[in-house]
Amino acid sequence: MSGPPSPLIENYLREAGFWHMANIGQGCKLNPKLISAFIKRWRPETHTFHLPCGECTITLKDVQLQLGLPVDRSVLTGSIQSVDWGVICYDLLGAIPDNIYGGQIEMEWLRGTFQEPVNNSTEVERIQYARAYILDIIGGYLMSDLSRNLVHLRWLLKLIDFRVADELS
Repeated sequence: MSGPPSPLIENYLREAGFWHMANIGQGCKLNPKLISAFIKRWRPETHTFHLPCGECTITLKDVQLQLGLPVDRSVLTGSIQSVDWGVICYDLLGAIPDNIYGGQIEMEWLRGTFQEPVNNSTEVERIQYARAYILDIIGGYLMSDLSRNLVHLRWLLKLIDFRVADELS
């Protein structure tokens, strides 16, 4: 999933509002160590990065302009109640990971399990791949943890209907 998105899932990515985000990094090499360094310098109490040259912050307007993601729609809030994540994975992705850690799955499993769809793939397979592709974007860039190895399945619950996902910030 590290390459550009398959044309076979373009409509799903557009419908979910992730088309621009899926294409933004093409031809640009991201430095995971630099990203981790920024994460470590983030101070949630002041919403700023503490850098040697001073404080810096990223505004929602920056996110909107650079990533093409909406910031003025319904906000994701609340906590997840007790959920059988294996059932959720099977229903929405068509596969169940060997290990689920408190609602999180390994990014490597996600990337290794979902291969780019081929022309004769079914619509269900394309939808499952699109969900996995978006989950990879979320876990790899938008909501990554320090290890950049796990992604929470709570985001998968927002990808049941791609049109609803596009209505969220």
